[in-house]
Amino acid sequence: MEAYIFEWLSLFFRWFHVIAGIAWIGASFYFIWLDLSLREPPEWKKEKGIKGDLWAIHGGGFYEVAKYQLGPQTMPKKLHWFKWEAYTTWLTGFSLLAIIYYWGANQYLLDPQKMVLTQVHGIGISLGFLLAGVGIYEVMVRSALRHWPRVFGAILFSLLVFSAWALDQIFSDRAAYLHIGALIGTIMVGNVKLGIMPAQCELVRAVEAGEVPNAEYAAFAKLRSTHNNYFTLPLIFLMISNHYPMTYGHEYPWLVLAAIGGLAAFVRHYFNLKHQDQHKPWILVVGIIGLLLVAAWMTPMHLRQASTAAVINDTQALALVQVHCAGCHADVPTQAGFATAPAGIVLAHVEQLQQFSPRIVTALQTGYMPLGNMKGMTEQERSELIQWLTR
Repeated sequence: MEAYIFEWLSLFFRWFHVIAGIAWIGASFYFIWLDLSLREPPEWKKEKGIKGDLWAIHGGGFYEVAKYQLGPQTMPKKLHWFKWEAYTTWLTGFSLLAIIYYWGANQYLLDPQKMVLTQVHGIGISLGFLLAGVGIYEVMVRSALRHWPRVFGAILFSLLVFSAWALDQIFSDRAAYLHIGALIGTIMVGNVKLGIMPAQCELVRAVEAGEVPNAEYAAFAKLRSTHNNYFTLPLIFLMISNHYPMTYGHEYPWLVLAAIGGLAAFVRHYFNLKHQDQHKPWILVVGIIGLLLVAAWMTPMHLRQASTAAVINDTQALALVQVHCAGCHADVPTQAGFATAPAGIVLAHVEQLQQFSPRIVTALQTGYMPLGNMKGMTEQERSELIQWLTR
């Protein structure tokens, strides 16, 4: 019953998390596009304090959008706020982290081959990492360093890469990736809660009090919003990386993450420039070539693992699977936390091994399976099974 409840909680919060994430990231894309697409308004609008405007057509109608330099003369009766998309995304994401990686710590969070930790210690390191990461970012973004965006970005990127490397020495590869995503998501929601919302509340207060709003609040909120925008594509990659063990299962997963995450943020830069009528397609070309180079760099490791192994027979292959995989991939799993075989893959007979061989090979090559390697599959056994599956 516990495993059944676990699966339903995972399904519900993952579903909710994706829905909220679409709303949040969609809003980020839209408002950055909106802000960067504003053009100089006519004089009569400038006299009203409007900084920029644009026209758009969508859903069978025309829209006229205007942005004030700081604020309108009087506060409108209805003002739309955008915050719950961010809060809901983080709350559902943290719930998923707690359900999968805290509740299921022994299966998904901890890797005794890297570091022997209790469940409590693992959870403590996880929470401490998130709090420390957000704290460091807040110190950076509130310092004078924010006035040098390239230096700020380089230092922040380096810290994230170092964090990915450090976490990979402690947690399972999959958990290390997930925690970088959790950190980025927490920084992003911190930007909303600790920076954007207080700034916007101050702007509203000033307008309601008949004061001239302080431009510094608006600029600081926009800076944090821009940071969030550049985080979006790397974060989406981390959200879906769970389905691609070839990334976090690589010999140097932190380096794979650094390369793909950096390229994703660079591609995001292309679109932000394009919104300002600065067309630089070479950025996309570099992004595509970079991704192809990453894929080429990752390939040889997989080929070496499968090509140097001895050939085993059907009985030996099935025996290896029974020892290392059948606890989860069975009609009735015996491994705690699994009510049914993952992805419906049951590995009880040689014919089933052959049927699912492409997926098994990928999981073995990347080190994703056996999950947590709790039975201690050796590299020789892994290579032998891969060789049998690809013979």
